[in-house]
Amino acid sequence: MNSGEQEAVSPLSYRPAGGGYDEMSQPDGTVRPHWEYLMHSLNAMGAGALVDRHQKATRILRDDGATYNIDSDPSFSQTWQLDPVPLLIGSEEWNQVETGLRERAELLNLLLSDIYGPREVLKYGIIPPELLFSHSGYLRPCYDVKLPGEHQLINYAADLVRDSDGEFCVIADRSQAPSGDGYALENRTVISRILPSLFRDSQVHRLSLFFRNLRRKLGELSPSGDLPRVVVLTPGPYSKNYFEQVYLANYLGYPLVQGADLTVRNGYLWMKSLDGLSRVDVLLRRVEDAMCDPVELRGDSVLGVPGMLEIARAGRVSIVNPLGSGVMENASFSKYLPAIGKHFLGREPRLRSAQCWWCGDKDDLAYVEQNLDSLVIKHTSHRPGVHSLFPSELDAEQRAALLTAIRRRPHRYVAQQVVGHSHTPTVVDGELQPRPTVLRAYAVATESSYAIMPGALTRVGNVGSALAVSGEQGAVSKDTWILASEPEKQVSLRPASEEQRRSEDEHDTDIPSRVVENLFWFSRYAERAEFAIRLLRTVFMQLNATEQLPANAYPVLLRAITHITYTYPGFTADAPKLLANPEPELLSVMLDAERSGSVTANLLAMLRAGEEVKELLSNDTQRIINDIRDELSNLNRALRIGLASAPEEALDPLITELLALSGLAQESMVRGPGWHFLEMGRRLERAQLTGALIRALLVPVLPESDQNALLQPVLVSLEAVITYRRRFQARLNVANGLELLMLDKSNPRSLLYQLDKLREHSDRLPTNQQLRILPKESRLLLEASTQLQLSDLDKLAAVDAKNQHRPELDQLLSRLKHLLLETATAITDRYFAHVEGPQPIVRAVWEEEL
Repeated sequence: MNSGEQEAVSPLSYRPAGGGYDEMSQPDGTVRPHWEYLMHSLNAMGAGALVDRHQKATRILRDDGATYNIDSDPSFSQTWQLDPVPLLIGSEEWNQVETGLRERAELLNLLLSDIYGPREVLKYGIIPPELLFSHSGYLRPCYDVKLPGEHQLINYAADLVRDSDGEFCVIADRSQAPSGDGYALENRTVISRILPSLFRDSQVHRLSLFFRNLRRKLGELSPSGDLPRVVVLTPGPYSKNYFEQVYLANYLGYPLVQGADLTVRNGYLWMKSLDGLSRVDVLLRRVEDAMCDPVELRGDSVLGVPGMLEIARAGRVSIVNPLGSGVMENASFSKYLPAIGKHFLGREPRLRSAQCWWCGDKDDLAYVEQNLDSLVIKHTSHRPGVHSLFPSELDAEQRAALLTAIRRRPHRYVAQQVVGHSHTPTVVDGELQPRPTVLRAYAVATESSYAIMPGALTRVGNVGSALAVSGEQGAVSKDTWILASEPEKQVSLRPASEEQRRSEDEHDTDIPSRVVENLFWFSRYAERAEFAIRLLRTVFMQLNATEQLPANAYPVLLRAITHITYTYPGFTADAPKLLANPEPELLSVMLDAERSGSVTANLLAMLRAGEEVKELLSNDTQRIINDIRDELSNLNRALRIGLASAPEEALDPLITELLALSGLAQESMVRGPGWHFLEMGRRLERAQLTGALIRALLVPVLPESDQNALLQPVLVSLEAVITYRRRFQARLNVANGLELLMLDKSNPRSLLYQLDKLREHSDRLPTNQQLRILPKESRLLLEASTQLQLSDLDKLAAVDAKNQHRPELDQLLSRLKHLLLETATAITDRYFAHVEGPQPIVRAVWEEEL
């Protein structure tokens, strides 16, 4: 690089780390050749523009719903973090890594087959028996369970670091359900959008071929030999990698299911769909081994499918990776891998592992005790939330406690050589700073060997000297560019022949019933929140209005809030002070997340239901959901600290976002079963709430001169004021209001409109079109619609002067409420309720891991 280019680097203020291998800079301080074009382009762009691209990447990730769930509540998950400067590796160097990874995957595949087969590694003393049998990942019930073909280890990943000489070294193997390849794909998508010309001109190897190989391999695992039905098994939205599981399932074109969506019947694995039971042939799982079958494995699991292991043992379903493969993640195997390689391959593996000492070996334990501060201590079994320990960073008391734990159960601990991480340029506070780097590289079995992803999930530490690099500790990810010598041909993820074959078999009803249930409740919670916000806004407007309602109308209006939101006792309690000062109770109805029926509780329930159906939501819908989450936080902050002088105005942004969410469903969602259930939930909830509001405000009657006074807040809440004025051009009249709010088919918020739409959506379901008689929910809706249309408006508006209420209106609305509740029950029983599968008679006590 000439002197001019050297000066161009300086605005980014990058200074290589003092020790170790630097990915970008050579020992003499010059830029490595394959980094020159990237750095020249970034410096030409300038530090300010690079920060702007970083912010754009964060916005894209947020809009895509890319999250990493550190906390247990998915409603408050954090956005996936991505650095805009990719990690660059040349093709020639990566070829060596590919060769080593392919060989290592083959070796671990042979080892996995041997462990659950002839066990030659034990027979010939290559590994000690206690190393295998003491590991929680070794599952005895999985003995001799085999997948079709030569490969048992289908997916494999290795965590790699560079030592001070720049050579790659394996520090961990991932064989159970390797995660991160979906995040690597998302990283590539985002970086190619924020640096399009730079990505295009750099001739980066594409990732799509890797996922095409994965699809092809999954198709080859069909137990019957026909085109299989493949599903992706997820632990659910509480999984920290849930976004990736959703993203990968959508990219591959497979249904995303949870354990409750599957059942074992008649010797096969089935998915519970709208059409009934659909047979599953291949299961790509993201659930841990022991949690997959509560009958034969971990009895307290609710994530798996009872009886699934027995079906796999019979060869009627292929599970990827096979149950029991988690034993390969035992870091102690690295100590014996050279001997294992000589046994199976006739040579030691080319790609070396970090040296390790298994504490179950007395000599190794003695070495660990004497050299504790120079090692990293790991558990032999990978467990969520448990990280590697660096004794050099612990105080004397902590080191003593660690030694005590190791001596008590030495077979559960392994010590590993501390391998210095390489460093790569990372944007920190607008500057490029060196950060420690770990790569996770991926392999998938093919017909002959393994295909290696031409890229990786790269993680960088959040501080310059960090030894541990993990998402839980705040690490940032990078896109990994493997630079090709010439442009690469683009390939389709799914071959045309497969698309044609699948299109003949796929149906819109091939969707888990859990998904449509959550769509149903997603819209119901959204409608509840919107209705409550509109009513609260109306109440605040009336309380602050210059032309106020009659004084005796306010208790009725406030009690209506309690009835509509079910936040009892609320204003129904005999509390004059509460009625005299209603604002604290109104704020509680809005903000109290622990109060069932509050606006916040309904919105949080909507967000949780949205997480359950994330794979069906478009990017625009996900963006609106994120905006609702942000507006909810802003509303809580503003109202709690008194920033909102007019609470009704603070509610407006939430109503706008909820309307946008409803509009997207109308304009962008395919008219399949999912959409019909989404709309059925919305219409059902709106009908119930509209009836409840009319009943709460118009059935009670104020004195003669004020009989129609409460019609005004009803019209305001139901967005019908302007229509009423233009149509009737007269003072408020309950009979006219009831016509507009109950019987007008052209009013999208009238009761009759909701009932007609409910019947329309119910009739459009494929399962109903095949029936010769009306299903129960259709009969109930027909009865409700008929009773409403046969009603007499004058009788409904008639007042019983003695009891000060409208008895005909009360009776009709009471009957409609009952019919709507029965309709909801009928829909639930028919489409959502399922009998649980087999359960263990005796719950096994799972060994506690310390």
